[in-house]
Amino acid sequence: MMLDVCIIGAGICGSFLAYDLSHYKGSFAVVEKEHDVAGGVTMANSAIIHAGYDPKDHTLKAQLNVEGAKAYEAIAQRVHAHYQKIGAYVIASEESQIAQLKELQQRGNKRGVRCELVSGEELKQAEPHVCEAALMALYVPDTAIIEPWEMALRLMECAVLNGVDLYLEEEVIGIMHKRDYYEVKTSKQTLCAKRIINAAGLGAERIGKLCDGASPFHMEIKRGQYYVLSHHARDFVHHILYPLPSDKGKGVLCVPTIHGNILLGPDAQILSEEDTSTTSQGLARVREQLTQLVKEVPYGEVIRSYSGCRPCGNDNDFYIEESAIHPGIYHLGCIDSPGLASAPAISRYVLEAMHISSWERKEEWIENESVIRCDEMEDDARKALIQADPTYGHIICRCEAISEGEILAALRRPIPPRSIKEVKKRVRCGMGKCQGGFCEVEVAKLLARESRLPLHEICYDGAGSELGEEAKG
Repeated sequence: MMLDVCIIGAGICGSFLAYDLSHYKGSFAVVEKEHDVAGGVTMANSAIIHAGYDPKDHTLKAQLNVEGAKAYEAIAQRVHAHYQKIGAYVIASEESQIAQLKELQQRGNKRGVRCELVSGEELKQAEPHVCEAALMALYVPDTAIIEPWEMALRLMECAVLNGVDLYLEEEVIGIMHKRDYYEVKTSKQTLCAKRIINAAGLGAERIGKLCDGASPFHMEIKRGQYYVLSHHARDFVHHILYPLPSDKGKGVLCVPTIHGNILLGPDAQILSEEDTSTTSQGLARVREQLTQLVKEVPYGEVIRSYSGCRPCGNDNDFYIEESAIHPGIYHLGCIDSPGLASAPAISRYVLEAMHISSWERKEEWIENESVIRCDEMEDDARKALIQADPTYGHIICRCEAISEGEILAALRRPIPPRSIKEVKKRVRCGMGKCQGGFCEVEVAKLLARESRLPLHEICYDGAGSELGEEAKG
């Protein structure tokens, strides 16, 4: 079969592209080297929908950040993903920084982003744990948070329900130009496509070389490390807190999450190759820089640390261009922050370059089902649910109060989890204070039962992470 479009990469940009394309008649596929949707850059970031005041004028980041951020709330409602506007404060702690704060306000207001200056006293009333040195802040009320992997999964579920083929665990190893189409060779098959969208995240430069011989852009890999605080620290901050941004990035932040945790980080370190390990030096940098932002950090509530890598470059702007050598190949390179916030607009930008307005839309389009979340239900509704299906009353994850019924429902969705970590991404088992100490084995047993595999063949995180011989006992 000849594909109209082959998307390489199932991160947030690839998922938005698949979702948007699924509204049109045609044949579309997504190829992803990881074993799940949103397994790379989208999985490990600050989860912020930046409002758009920060990127420099006359950049793609400036244009697409504002457009994308404004689109998110309606999309989240449509695909049943979490979205919450919590607002943000950008904090100036020195007199010399106030002029930069005012410049950010003017830049934001010019773009239609609501921004207002508040005094240090007003800031401390709203956020008592900001550092004593805080003199003034820029309040940006429309800054929001999401769960990036949840958003990508919901978008891709819709795409799959509407005919988009998703090929996981297939690395693209070759791209050959034919007369009027391209052969995309993966580790498992060869696909033929009229157009290719390179949305491969950290792998976009490699795909660029496969397409064009030499990549039209160069990326650097920037690693950021984070601490995660437990629910018990949820009152530490209530808004996103930023230092003033610099050429190195947005700095170390305090970020409340959708489910009541708080992220502290990231630091920034340029690497020669992808490495998502954490280091004592990197986490020490996070702690040191936090002293310039907040005080009395409850480090006793740290439940884990992690790191994520971002693809940077192109003079601190996105690279989104059609190949100059092979028409019909579109490259998305250097999609770092605010790539998450910009993703809906990035998709539209690429598809408009493909002249999507001339394509025929589907007359019927299938909505994905909402997700049952017991902890978000009223007591009477939850009791009625448990009475109808007792599995919703059997708690598997004590920390997050996740039931067997919720896990089973995830296993029956259009893109079901196949490993313990994939269940964790979908229903939060193992994201609490014990980090899976009690529930992981129960999740593994459910996976084994539903997949009819022996327990020792169940994976923690994809091929090569099987539980192994110890699980046989």
